[in-house]
Amino acid sequence: MAATMKAFVMKRIGEVGMAEKPVPEPGPLDALVRTTAALVCTSDTHTVAGAIGERTNLTLGHEAVGVVARLGGAVRGLRVGERVVAGAITPCFRCENCQRGYPSQCTGMLGGWKFANVRDGNLAEFFLVNDAEANLARIPDDLPDEKAVYCADMLSTGFVAAEHAAIPMGGTVAIFAQGPVGLMATVGARLLGAGLVIAVEGIPRRADLARRYGADEVVDPAKQDPVARILDLTGGAGVDSAIEALGAQATFEACVRATRPGGTISNVGYHGKGEFVSIPREAWGVGMGDKTIRTGLCPGGAGRMNRLLRLLQTGRVDPTPLTTHRFPFAEVEKAFRMMKTKEDGILKPLLLFG
Repeated sequence: MAATMKAFVMKRIGEVGMAEKPVPEPGPLDALVRTTAALVCTSDTHTVAGAIGERTNLTLGHEAVGVVARLGGAVRGLRVGERVVAGAITPCFRCENCQRGYPSQCTGMLGGWKFANVRDGNLAEFFLVNDAEANLARIPDDLPDEKAVYCADMLSTGFVAAEHAAIPMGGTVAIFAQGPVGLMATVGARLLGAGLVIAVEGIPRRADLARRYGADEVVDPAKQDPVARILDLTGGAGVDSAIEALGAQATFEACVRATRPGGTISNVGYHGKGEFVSIPREAWGVGMGDKTIRTGLCPGGAGRMNRLLRLLQTGRVDPTPLTTHRFPFAEVEKAFRMMKTKEDGILKPLLLFG
């Protein structure tokens, strides 16, 4: 194995590029994975824009699959050469927050989010996975990399949005924004038994995918007030659950306005700008409207990855229509730029490693 590898890094706020880095050496509980496929996430563009502060020569990326290349001496149950996926969130599963049932907040708020945050991510030829036994899942032989890689973030995050929304069986739900996470939240809502799934999306390609993934109604916010339309579709009551999957003030406010008393607003959107997110006072019942606002990050862990892989195996969901573009890893900078500008209708770019 070579001593160095190519990695796509955030050089500083606003600047990215390829770099040569040492191949990481796994500690006793870690695994080194040789990357075979990865996805670029809009979150990577937020990071480079400064959403989580300055980072210097930090390898980007948190959605990848690969082959185990080396294992720490204390790792059991995994073998070199196995195809594996790690969640975007890789908790320790030992700290107090993990033991309290909040692994995405491992050791502190958002502490489970390690890739491309507190240590190097996986847009590189090799990447390190902490606490490998708890965080790596074997990919079944009948699942290709291009499908399994979606378990790392898009499936996990979209589904946790639906899980946190507390949708009653046969209930009503509105999902604001049908990007990759919103589309997977739409799938998750249907799988959890929602009786009426309303997607809010104005881009025709995404609206079509929303219908394909189970939306009963698609509301174009450029043509009509989405809250008014949601109230009309629910007989004036509002939805039982609303999901914010964009990370914008306007969509967050709309979620609060569209949700009935006793309902739940589930936020997984990445609010990367501004100091505050405001709540519409009257629609919140001036603080007493019995509306729950639930936030969350996908929980991570091998157990969750295995459940998501099972859904792929049984055909409950196929995320591959989200892959609108394919690139060799050498063209990762182009893929990143396109995710930043959203040019050519890009949803998710798949990177393939030689």
